[in-house]
Amino acid sequence: MLFVEETIGVTDAARKPQRRAEPLPECAVRYAEERHWDVFPGTWLEAAEGEENCSCGRPDCPSPGAHPTRPDWATQATGSGAAARRLWSKQPRASILLPTGRTFDALDVPESAGFLALARMERMNLTLGPVTRTPDRRMLFFVLPGGAVRADDLVRNVGWSPSSIDLVARGEGHYVAAPPTRIGRGGAVQWARQPTPANRWLPDAEELMCPLVYACGQEAVAERERRT
Repeated sequence: MLFVEETIGVTDAARKPQRRAEPLPECAVRYAEERHWDVFPGTWLEAAEGEENCSCGRPDCPSPGAHPTRPDWATQATGSGAAARRLWSKQPRASILLPTGRTFDALDVPESAGFLALARMERMNLTLGPVTRTPDRRMLFFVLPGGAVRADDLVRNVGWSPSSIDLVARGEGHYVAAPPTRIGRGGAVQWARQPTPANRWLPDAEELMCPLVYACGQEAVAERERRT
């Protein structure tokens, strides 16, 4: 087992006992050394008057505790374990952010659609990479870099309009928060499928698009029915 962060979900692959998360600095180093992912430290949560607020100081922060601290964050990202250790030694509570568009892209969907898609993918015996689940009820599927720029065309190929479903492709210029980063009051980012030696080789976005679009389409239809 590569990481010990909490893994949750409803599929067989995600039914694992909950275990205590490793400290953020150690996880950042592991991501760099064992997965060869670039990492960079973001903001963190600070307790004040019984509440936890983002270290950026904005009371209306849209992503409290999990966004870059500087505009040139892309140049700060490193794939060196030693460099990651130095960065987090300055602020051990800093969130772990991973730039997309380098070693992976991410397909970001609602949690309900993500679990439906994950179950279908497993029944189809598709090769899957790591999958995260965020406190704001999103799931992110890691795919080969370059998939994000083709996402809209891939959605159309399945027969849907990209604007009609809630599927966000994150590639170059974007980033994702990695477990066990905590975001706001919702809790920590967790693994729905952990990174292991078995899923070191990521799938192409095209391989996952059909079940993801199907699940997002079902979510869109259900949402329309709830509104009527």
